[in-house]
This record gives sequence, C-alpha cells and structure tokens, in this order.
Amino acid sequence: MKTHQRRHYLLLSGLLFCFFYTWSSAFSLISLWLSQKVGLKGTETGLIFSAIALTALCAQPLYGFIQDKLGLRKNLLWMIGGLLLMSGPFFIFVFAPLLAANILLGATAGGLYVGATFFAGIGALESYTERVSRILGFEFGKARMWGSLGWAAATFFAGMLFNIDPNLNFWMASLSAGVFLILLGCLREVKTDAMSQLEYGKPGNLTFKDAAALFRLPRFWALIVFVMGVSVYNVYDQQFPVYFSSLFSDVKNGNEMYGFLNSFQVFLEAGGMFLAPFVVNRIGAKNGLLLSGLIMALRIFGSGLAADAVTISLMKLLHAVELPILLIAMFKYITTRFDPRLSATLYLVGFQFITQVCASVLSPLAGRGYDLIGFADTYMIMGLLVLALTLLSCFLLLGEKRSTPPTLHLNQSEIL
Repeated sequence: MKTHQRRHYLLLSGLLFCFFYTWSSAFSLISLWLSQKVGLKGTETGLIFSAIALTALCAQPLYGFIQDKLGLRKNLLWMIGGLLLMSGPFFIFVFAPLLAANILLGATAGGLYVGATFFAGIGALESYTERVSRILGFEFGKARMWGSLGWAAATFFAGMLFNIDPNLNFWMASLSAGVFLILLGCLREVKTDAMSQLEYGKPGNLTFKDAAALFRLPRFWALIVFVMGVSVYNVYDQQFPVYFSSLFSDVKNGNEMYGFLNSFQVFLEAGGMFLAPFVVNRIGAKNGLLLSGLIMALRIFGSGLAADAVTISLMKLLHAVELPILLIAMFKYITTRFDPRLSATLYLVGFQFITQVCASVLSPLAGRGYDLIGFADTYMIMGLLVLALTLLSCFLLLGEKRSTPPTLHLNQSEIL
C-alpha cells in the first residue's frame, strides 16, 4: 500500500474497531440486562427493540442522504462519535431509571438513542469506509474485519463484567468512544475532486429527486424483497442470549459462556471479512447474496431443532460465514447495479432501513412467540420465512451487470 492509502486504511479500521467495541460493550448483552437486571419479560423486551428499530428506520434514510451530500467530509461522523461518548451515562443514568418509572417512556428514550447512535450510525460509517476504499484502492472487507474484531474483543469480557457489575460494560463503551473521537481527528479527508474519477459526478450535486428516483426502479424493489428475508437475522439475535443462557443449570454460567461464544463467533467473522471478497468476486454479487440467505435460513431453522447448548452454538457460529458474504456482496451489488454516488443512500435505505422496518414489525411478534410457543418453534418459523424470500430472490435479483456504468437516467421500460 502507498503511505496515504495505508494511513486511511489503518485509521478507518481503527474507527470501525472502536465503534463496534462501543456497540458491543453497551448492547451485546442488553437482552440479559433487560431480563435479569431490569426484570422485563420477552414481550416488553420486544417492545424496546421495536422502538429502537422505528428510530433507526427514521434516521437511516436521513443519514444516508446527508453522507452522500457530504461526500468525504466527516461532519456526520463527528456527531455519531459524540453520541457514542454518551453511551455509558445514558444507559446508567437515563435508560435504567426511565424503564423503572415507565416502560413506554423508557422504550421511547432507549429507541431514540440506540437507534440513532448504533443502528443508523454504523451504516454511515460503513458506507463512508466503503467509498474511501473504492477511491484509494483497498478492499472494504479488510477494513470491516476490524469492526468484527472490536465486537469480539468487547464480548470476550462482557459476560464476566456483567456478572461483576453490568455498569462496567457501559463505562467501557464510553472509554472506547473516546478513542474513536481521537482517531477521527487524525483522519484526513480525501479530496472530494478525487471522486469524479469513480463516482460519475460530484456528490454535492445530488438532489432529493435523484434519491427518490430509486423508488421507480424495479431492480431497487427486487433488492428490497431479498433484504426483507435476511433482515430476520437481526430479530433472531435480539433475545438469543436469553435462550442460550436458559440451557444452562446456572444462569450466570450461561451468561459467561454466551460472552465467550459471541466473542469466538465474531473472531471467526473477522476472518470471514478478510476472505469474503475473494468468494464474492468469484461467484458474483447476486450469488453471494443468495448464498448468505441460504446459510441464514439454515442457521435460524437449525437453532429451532437444536436440543442442547453445543448444537445451538454450532448453529450460531454459522453467522461468521453468512454475515461477511452478505455485507461484501451487498456493497458490490449496490455499486454495480445502481449509481455509485448514492451508495450511502442505497445501503442505509435499501439494506439498513428495510432491516429496521422488518425488525420493528417482527420484534414484538417474536417476543410474543417466545412467551407463547417458545424459542425453538419461533426460530423454525423465522427460518422458513428467510428461505421463502431467498428462493423468490433467485428470480428477482439481477445477474452480473453489463460493462456500462449504472446511472439514474431511466428508460421508460425501467419505470414501474
């Protein structure tokens, strides 16, 4: 790598590491915290995750369009960094007391903060990193790998710290956020003019009309159908720690073992991020998306059939194969089937936004299912849903594109 290329790669990798470390410290055991420390039931926890999803789906389109307008400027990332820094005080001094006073008020406050900070913020950071990687010539997956390592590093200690004092995890989140802001200050902005070689125009010239034109493209709605299926993984993960820890005779031992399992999974995921670009480049973006969907269906359905902690752990570890392929294939599909200038908007709306829409609908239903029919049967229903939409996407998603660059200039035949 050239010096400026290496510098950007290292700093962006560090930002992803710190973001995911903060996110994992504050949120990876949130369902255990809500269940064991706050005393909420599955339906009430589902309500909170629904509120988070609703906030995220409002923030994600806004973040995406703002980041596309900003191009390579860091204004939005500075705001996200400030929100990350507040994570410790928020969970300890705001969220917990509000939940104790009023569940609806607490769910609203938690949804606003977590949705805007983590679930919308990560899309802005990932899309910024992917754009810089295309301009400077390094693989996005190799930088995103460090995000997975950050999550793994935090979860390795999360279970132990939770058993000592859950607040320790929240303070570690704020500490990591401080490092995030320092690294962001060291990151130099790539000159916007450099994007004209690759992005087919200056991002600053984008208008809301350009973004709105996406909704008239059949290929955009085909992508939405696929994302509706794979979005189930987010709902599956929400209360999985509660189910996993229940398989142990000692709940505290289950909490600790989940921390180790999650950490091991994400370490494997980091290796997957390094290898996924080779796989996706070999089989193509569409096939990469379909492969990730099939693996996801197997993982979720298999979790419903698993009868012990070892088997369900093996199912959970499939996430380390599925997620890297999904993310790399998603970005490659977006930038080859649509106008690359709108990559942040497409990622945050076409993928992250739709994921949160589905989560806002499915989270309370899943929580109700856990209470009524149990985790296992609910997981099997989720797995069948993923499989059905993935098979439908075989016919809807576009194959490998022609050599001409995609644009927003629509032919009459492309408009619905």
